[in-house]
Amino acid sequence: MKKESRMPLDLPLRCQCGRMRGVASDVSPSTGFRFVCYCKDCQAFAHFLDRADVLDPAGGTDIFHMPPGRVKLTAGTDALRCLHLSNKVLRWYTDCCRTPIANTPDRPGFPIIGMVHSFMDHGADGRSRDEVLGPPLCRLYERSAGGPLPPNTPGPPSVGLFARRASKMLGWWVRGLGRPTPFFDDRPKAPRAVPRAHANTMG
Repeated sequence: MKKESRMPLDLPLRCQCGRMRGVASDVSPSTGFRFVCYCKDCQAFAHFLDRADVLDPAGGTDIFHMPPGRVKLTAGTDALRCLHLSNKVLRWYTDCCRTPIANTPDRPGFPIIGMVHSFMDHGADGRSRDEVLGPPLCRLYERSAGGPLPPNTPGPPSVGLFARRASKMLGWWVRGLGRPTPFFDDRPKAPRAVPRAHANTMG
């Protein structure tokens, strides 16, 4: 039974109010890379949206790296917005209920996005986040944490984990999973929302 719960599946995506919906395909612990990020930009993003509830008690964001070619937005795309906090990264959210969606490079083609847990509708089929994604593999930027790390926080990344992530990215690149992407138009290669510049005031 446990093995069956780890099989790749189509994971429903949904903002908090339900206006924006989508699906992430072929999702399992082996088809992505889950981690907890404590960087100042992730914290600033949540506070900009007035969504501190998506952070853990120390300010961490639960993120799942996966290729953009496996993500489709099926409804509510007119509510898609993005924020530019730092160089070469766009942070996507919904304008309707301020739900964080994902972090992406500022240009299309790079075969990775960081899907934020708040946009994943794990309750749709009764499976927990750990069952679908596996436990977080590591933590990043813990020196920027806003308090003591939760007792279940994973350790820092090892060289082996970085190699594993790089191998996944290379595989996604070879298989052409950097496209299509729901966050950029194909022909002008421009973001599907005008990036809003915002200064990081998290210190």
